[in-house]
Amino acid sequence: MLRPDFAKCGGLVPVIAQEAQTGEVLMLAYMNEAAWDKTIETGEAHYYSRSRNTLWHKGGTSGHVQKVHTIRLDCDADTVLIQVTQMGGAACHTGRKSCFYREIDGDAVRECSPMVFDPKEVYGK
Repeated sequence: MLRPDFAKCGGLVPVIAQEAQTGEVLMLAYMNEAAWDKTIETGEAHYYSRSRNTLWHKGGTSGHVQKVHTIRLDCDADTVLIQVTQMGGAACHTGRKSCFYREIDGDAVRECSPMVFDPKEVYGK
């Protein structure tokens, strides 16, 4: 089976998660080999948390899992694009639909992704 070139990237490859229905980019995260294998095995997105230094099941705490529809590798096999259905409507830990929720227009910044949940209620912080 074709796999990302983890060795080339120091053990981690960047992953872009895109909403399958709309094409909206939801987030960027990283996978190591264990996260890749778990994603393939379960059909739900698993990532590697660089800040916590551990495997991370997307939505494991919030319930907002990502159901994987397609997995694509770029030409160099060092970047992954996954097309998902974002359960619960929010991919971002801030409670927004997308992690890319700030749009810069000249000197102005506006929030362009809706708030779906209150992170204090979900994560207790």
